[in-house]
Amino acid sequence: MTLELDTVRIEDLIPHKGGMCLWQNVEAFDDEHVMLSTNSHKDSDNPLRSEGELRAIHLCEYGAQAMAVHGGLLARAGGEARKGYLVALRGVDIRVPRLDTLHGALQCEARLLMNSASSQQYAFRLLHEAECIAEGRAAVMLAPIGESDESSS
Repeated sequence: MTLELDTVRIEDLIPHKGGMCLWQNVEAFDDEHVMLSTNSHKDSDNPLRSEGELRAIHLCEYGAQAMAVHGGLLARAGGEARKGYLVALRGVDIRVPRLDTLHGALQCEARLLMNSASSQQYAFRLLHEAECIAEGRAAVMLAPIGESDESSS
C-alpha cells in the first residue's frame, strides 16, 4: 500500500458525512486490516446520542464504519470500491455501558476474515486506553458489480 495516511480524509472514503463520520484518524492499514482512532464519542453533538448519553451499543456502528473505511482505503490503493450492506453481527461482546464517559481516544482494528465476490466478513475490536471494550464479527453483502459507489464498501 502506498497511501500517505496523514492526507487521508475519511469522509472521502465512506458514505457517512459530518458528525456521522465517526472516525478521525487512520493509524495503519494493509490488505487485511485497518486501525483507526477518534475522539468523536466525546462530542456533545454526536448524532448517536440520545437523552444526552452515548450508549455502548453504538460501538457496533463504529466497527461497521471501520470496515467501510478499510474498503475505501483498498479501493483508493488500486482496488474497486463496492457498496456494501451490513447484514449480520455475530459474537458481539460489549464491556462498557456508555461511551460518553470515556475520557481517552477510541481505537478500532477491523480485520478482513473472508472476501468473496458477493460478501465480506470482518472481525472488529474497539479499544479504550489499550483495553478491549467491545469486539465482534460482521457480515457485509456487496452490491452487484456495476452498482459500485466510490465512497463506500
